[in-house]
Amino acid sequence: MVCSPEMLKRVPLFALLDDEETAVLAAQVELKTFAPRQRIWKIGDPGGQAYVLVSGAVRVTTVDDDQQEVLVDQPAEGEFFGFASMLDQTAHQTEAVAVNESECLEVDRDDIATLLQRKPHAGMDMLTVLGRQFHASQQLVRVRATRNPNDIIEADMTFGERIADRVASFGGSWTFIITFSVAICVYTAINIVLRGSAWDPYPFILLNLFLSMLAAIQAPVIMMSQNRQDTKDRLRGELDYDVNRRAESEIQGLSRKLNLLGEKIGDVEGLLRAKH
Repeated sequence: MVCSPEMLKRVPLFALLDDEETAVLAAQVELKTFAPRQRIWKIGDPGGQAYVLVSGAVRVTTVDDDQQEVLVDQPAEGEFFGFASMLDQTAHQTEAVAVNESECLEVDRDDIATLLQRKPHAGMDMLTVLGRQFHASQQLVRVRATRNPNDIIEADMTFGERIADRVASFGGSWTFIITFSVAICVYTAINIVLRGSAWDPYPFILLNLFLSMLAAIQAPVIMMSQNRQDTKDRLRGELDYDVNRRAESEIQGLSRKLNLLGEKIGDVEGLLRAKH
């Protein structure tokens, strides 16, 4: 099926082409329709063509050393896939399958070469778009932020849990130990000095009662705080795992796209040098 220039205008790589350049390229490329679960190419097929997703959904996968399927890319509408193999003219190292009915523009190396022969300045337009994508990927790597587990923990804490944490924090501090020791010493000293008129003479039965009550109350509060700490550690561990897994996936994806962009820029520059 013949491709229309308006369809090419929706492809980011060709967005800066003028009407004449778009018309030249539209006359070269072809619009193809793939049925659901239809394989576009398999691993080892010649990489003669690249595709631009117009509508639908496509999965690009490969097989790792453990013979497990690994998702490599899920191109959005207007994005290329299979571009590196097309430029290098090497066999595909991935497999592309249409998830549902999909329309794709089929572009080969000769289509790009014909465009550059007739409209050399189109190469600079495409390089400009590739450069923007390259810088956008770098910016994404620099500013990528993750959730702060402390903020999540604080937001989920109840009033009782906050009190338990503060009691445990104060009960395990030197301030509490020194203050409590001074209070006990003052209490016992006053009762010793008063002797017969003391309200709690030796062996300080009332003081022992207060200490027992304090220990009975403080112990479960501290246990509550310890349970809270276990919950915090588990949440931090889960968040760290999610962050590490997402970071690994994103770094692999960004590295793949950056390498692909570098290859595209190098190939287009090589075509431009060959024409001059």
